[in-house]
Amino acid sequence: MAEQTALADIRPEDGGKADSAVVRDALGVGVAVGLSGFAFGVTSAGSGLTLLQTCALSLLVFTGASQFALVGALAAGGNPLTAAAGAFFLGVRNAFYGLRLSQLLALPRAVRPFAAQWVIDETTAVALAQPTRRSTRIGFAVTGLSLYVLWNLTTFLGALGADAIGDTDAWGLDAAGPAVFLALLAPMLKTSTERTVAGLAVLLGLGLLPVLPAGVPVLVAALAAPAVLCLEGRRRGTSCNEAHENDVPEEDR
Repeated sequence: MAEQTALADIRPEDGGKADSAVVRDALGVGVAVGLSGFAFGVTSAGSGLTLLQTCALSLLVFTGASQFALVGALAAGGNPLTAAAGAFFLGVRNAFYGLRLSQLLALPRAVRPFAAQWVIDETTAVALAQPTRRSTRIGFAVTGLSLYVLWNLTTFLGALGADAIGDTDAWGLDAAGPAVFLALLAPMLKTSTERTVAGLAVLLGLGLLPVLPAGVPVLVAALAAPAVLCLEGRRRGTSCNEAHENDVPEEDR
């Protein structure tokens, strides 16, 4: 009953967004990012994965940063287990997205396992930008559907046409995925702590590339967050756990 009342109160004149505006914004993100699946398909095929393996990654994993990390590490001659570990830890962030989105979307239990497949950077960014539950659901669904369909289609086309393109390094297509990820991440770095974590992670990742096996620098870069939070806690005279809690907005606790 409370759910029906909440949804009934969601109207554009009450501060919400028109459905058409939400759909337009969501499609814009889905199409723009979905096209970069072509770059993943080409890069994956160039790293030695078959057409079936490449398409399976996009269908089942469906998180661009992790996919690019995996094939990039393999292309650089990294150990498959190390490459998979790096991709896994990059993908763990989606679990934290899910914790937040589960509260905002409030989907029926039967739908949640299917919706979980679409919990990625882009759908989270669009959903969090919406002012009401109705617009959040629309933004999440439209972004997820358009991006999933287009990403998998362009992955297939990219992997299929990889031989015709030739040397992928000469085209720089492997940079498309990280560039999209950074474009989504940058506006979210609003506090000095967040910017410090991002900067330290970049320094660790790039600085260790020449000395560590492919895929390992990504794992080490993940230590930036707890390191910065612990230092921030010591500066404030609190523990690492208390520093983390203080850095989380009240509405997310």
